[in-house]
Amino acid sequence: MHHIEAAKSKTAWVLLALAVGGFAIGTTEFATMSVLPLFAHGLGISAPVAGHVISAYALGVVVGAPTLAVLGARLDRRDLLIALMALFAVGNTLSALAPNYHWMLVFRFISGLPHGAYFGVAALVATSLVPENRRTVAVGRMFLGLTVATIVGVPFANWLGHAIGWRWSFGFAAFMGAVTMTCVRLLAPSTPAATGASPLRELNALKRPQVWYTLGIGAIGFGGLFAVYTYLANVLASVTHASIGTASLVLSVFGIGMTIGNLVVPMFADRAVMRTAGLLLVWSALTLLAFPLAAPNVWAVAVDVFLIGMGGALGTVLQTRLMDVAEDAQGLAAALNHSAFNTANALGPFLGGLAIAGGFGWTSPGWVGALLALGGLGVWAVAGAAQRGADRRAAQRTRAACQTLVHD
Repeated sequence: MHHIEAAKSKTAWVLLALAVGGFAIGTTEFATMSVLPLFAHGLGISAPVAGHVISAYALGVVVGAPTLAVLGARLDRRDLLIALMALFAVGNTLSALAPNYHWMLVFRFISGLPHGAYFGVAALVATSLVPENRRTVAVGRMFLGLTVATIVGVPFANWLGHAIGWRWSFGFAAFMGAVTMTCVRLLAPSTPAATGASPLRELNALKRPQVWYTLGIGAIGFGGLFAVYTYLANVLASVTHASIGTASLVLSVFGIGMTIGNLVVPMFADRAVMRTAGLLLVWSALTLLAFPLAAPNVWAVAVDVFLIGMGGALGTVLQTRLMDVAEDAQGLAAALNHSAFNTANALGPFLGGLAIAGGFGWTSPGWVGALLALGGLGVWAVAGAAQRGADRRAAQRTRAACQTLVHD
């Protein structure tokens, strides 16, 4: 009994170390949006131009996730995590020192490169520590760092930016990157790469249709959450007529919803991953449909935003699904999950912005988001049908082989 408790305690400390990295990444990803007016003024550019800085980070994630996962295929996973966080710390340090807009674009791109690969490798380390029926729970615990960042890290970085200067917000992210390197080195076990691991074998993940289906579910289905979150502050000011303090609380409620979702939903996902993903997409569609109706009332919108945030557990569920369908190329597949979600992060706000610009009102991203969730559900249905077809064909081949043996 004592041995089991000691093993659980050690696992908890490793998951905490991995979560610190999620906290660092989540802080810089979301805080950049909140300090955008500050660095726009500091660099002498307009807010729309400053938005390209956020896009540069997202592009770094999309490019870096598969590239670094493939290049690091043969490395010990603990060493790879430390190297990725070193790159993250360097990128954010350079962002804090950026002399002008063009260098800021380059430095934010560099900062985004390790994002997806870190979460992908961290998910593999987390699942290696627990039994098969606890994998999604372990991934959910690791992702808690990212969700807690929206509640604690982002407000702190935002306060730091206003109190001392926007450069300190990026400096704080760099500091947390260094803290992560220390925690991972001290607490995480050495985890050698799988036998026979190579960049070429990782690329085999791209040959598997179920990998692409799962990425499609995330890239489309998760877009609705980002569509609403991006314009939530505007809705709270223009539709709800909430005070700045109340609006900040509602934004925090979103992060609390994501945190609770990542604590609760994985327990169901470990029993039925795809069924849980489908139910989450239905949940997201319904809560996003309710958003335009809830927006005028501060209590109603706070509850709805909490429920929308809980739907964010889809990222954790799909992370496990990708590891299931990638077979022996899990590193690349796990990292690509974050390329898919950054695609959603671009798609949702873009379509939501088109709806607002088209005169449908500040709450129209709720309708757009519901359609995206249903689009993700459509991909989910196609993935399920394809999987059942593949299982039937496999069963037929097995029966045919057995009959051949009997005849022989």
